[in-house]
Amino acid sequence: MKLPGSDRPAQLRAFDRLLTIMDELREKCPWDRKQTFESLRHLTIEETYELSDAILERDFAEVKKEIGDLMLHMVFYARIASETGTFDIADVLNSICDKLIKRHPHIYPDESGRTVEVTTEEQVKQNWEQLKLKEGNKSVLAGVPKTLPALVKAMRVQEKARGAGFDWEEKAQVWEKVKEEMNEFEEHIDQPGGKLLDAGRAEEEFGDLLFALVNYARFLDLNPETALERANKKFIRRFNFLEEHSAADGRELREMTLAEMDAYWEKAKSLEKDSQ
Repeated sequence: MKLPGSDRPAQLRAFDRLLTIMDELREKCPWDRKQTFESLRHLTIEETYELSDAILERDFAEVKKEIGDLMLHMVFYARIASETGTFDIADVLNSICDKLIKRHPHIYPDESGRTVEVTTEEQVKQNWEQLKLKEGNKSVLAGVPKTLPALVKAMRVQEKARGAGFDWEEKAQVWEKVKEEMNEFEEHIDQPGGKLLDAGRAEEEFGDLLFALVNYARFLDLNPETALERANKKFIRRFNFLEEHSAADGRELREMTLAEMDAYWEKAKSLEKDSQ
């Protein structure tokens, strides 16, 4: 098995081939020539989610394909910027190289030849946050994109706060917080009817509950975004089974009772367990 980077000449030739093709497309293809940062943005987001989906499915042939699609987008943006002299691909790559070296003072020595001593992952993260503040970030949380999906954002702000030393000490404390937030949420629901007593406050408390659950997942080294997406996929898979098999039996969902539909659902669950 080859070590990573052992065939560096072939890797460099492949990257140069991509740059050459990008230049040719930008000059000769009407569609590629028309693209801008703004027109590519939503396509880049779509490609990112497709890569994420392939990773969850452990479809490595698809992972390779989606990495290529994203690589094309990065080269595309750099080519567009180079046409106005804003930056080019060399500026992009040198910038990230400089950043990586600066953010890893435990590996790369400073000008005086000294390195920072670290022994744990947490110490590395804390150093990162301190370095970011020295680089001009006004807040530890400044690096969290505003447009991140809410669940991912909750995870990231908690990780950032932890890097600054602001975090719970024990998992048990976090679980107590989850139970506290659940109780506060329930206070705004009229049971057993389930009517909201105050929709605004109920929404706020529900958000606090979700935030606390994300925190607890983090303490268990679980990724809540991945967990929820796996739950989505499982629900879709079982619901598709319900649709397909009820239709094969000549039945329509809107004419079935919940108990009848649940029988198909339980069968889907049973088949999944048998295949594991």
